[in-house]
Amino acid sequence: MRILWAKAGKILPVDTGGKIRSINILRQLARRHEVVYLSYYGGPRDPRYDEALRTEFPLAITMSDAWPGGAVGQGLKYAGGFLSGGPFAVRKFTDAAVRAKVGELYRSGGLDVAVCDFLSASGNFPERLTRPSVLFQHNVESALWRRQAEHPADAIRGLIYPIEARRMLAYEAAAVKRFHHVIAVSAHDRDQMVPWTRPERVSVTPTGVDVDTFAAGAGDAGQARPLVVFVGSMDWEANADGIDWFCRESWPRIAAQRPDAVLRVVGRNPPARIRELVSDRVQVTGTVPSVVEHLHEAAVVIVPLRVGGGTRLKIFEAMAARRPVVSTTVGAEGLDVRHGEDIVLADEATSVADAIIGLLADPAARTRIGDAAAATAARFGWPAVTRDFEAALEQARVDAAG
Repeated sequence: MRILWAKAGKILPVDTGGKIRSINILRQLARRHEVVYLSYYGGPRDPRYDEALRTEFPLAITMSDAWPGGAVGQGLKYAGGFLSGGPFAVRKFTDAAVRAKVGELYRSGGLDVAVCDFLSASGNFPERLTRPSVLFQHNVESALWRRQAEHPADAIRGLIYPIEARRMLAYEAAAVKRFHHVIAVSAHDRDQMVPWTRPERVSVTPTGVDVDTFAAGAGDAGQARPLVVFVGSMDWEANADGIDWFCRESWPRIAAQRPDAVLRVVGRNPPARIRELVSDRVQVTGTVPSVVEHLHEAAVVIVPLRVGGGTRLKIFEAMAARRPVVSTTVGAEGLDVRHGEDIVLADEATSVADAIIGLLADPAARTRIGDAAAATAARFGWPAVTRDFEAALEQARVDAAG
């Protein structure tokens, strides 16, 4: 197949869950198919990025200056389109030049299927999709925005997020109807989108993991010192909210009972409210070259999310590293995991804290859950996941013909 894949923003460096999912599937697809990867990003042209991308994907097309940079530029774009009714999370990444390029590629012939990676890129696709077209939904965006509206970080977001959540719901439902096929990352997400279209037009490609990378040298979690680790991009509001809540509501109870325990927050661009948490007992690393060694040092990995969508790659990475994970139900939503066997689920601040305290006190339980977690993660290597994705692309061609 000749596949057009369009995504907003730079895919390199591979430092977010969405990028990890996309590039690993792309690499697998490129072994068997022609991949025309369209990468458009804000700011001036970045020759180093463009060259690195073409090393990965020789047919890659890059476009720069696709949206304004900085808070002022984005604020002006938000205000300028406020009355249009569309969600800003899509309008921000919609650009006339990119729309023209996608339209040109649709008309050029030889294109077997097109992939819109994340809903954010969908505004650049033609209203009338004349080629088989797939919407790759890493999240149900309207559910994510609804949850963010329920837990705003400040008063301004408290005013804006409910408006954006309503707009996103209307837009997302229409987009799911418009594309020939939709790929969800979990059955849970699929079930949320099925009411918007025919059930057979939504399939599931589960989250994957680079099993070998995270398993190599992992060691036994039962032997680790009492280090509690969170891994995630800290410039994503759901992660910042989760850690802020955990440190306020759960960590004091853990620290009181385990004065030797240390919390390490690993992830890029932590906001001020997260950097202010730093103490003798709380570490905030910012950007790191690799998360692997941090997972290998952990006794327990936490995912205390109250807001989220899609599936958390960070959980499968920790599981592949043989680490027991304590997660909220939202944090593990959509993953094929079993509470008490390969993961521990808890939603209240006290129960989260007690689950971590219990694991820190029980090396055998850490080993047992960590080993079961590794066995679960081993079923979701990227080659197997990509076979599901390929099947969905073929189904899109059938759906478009019908």
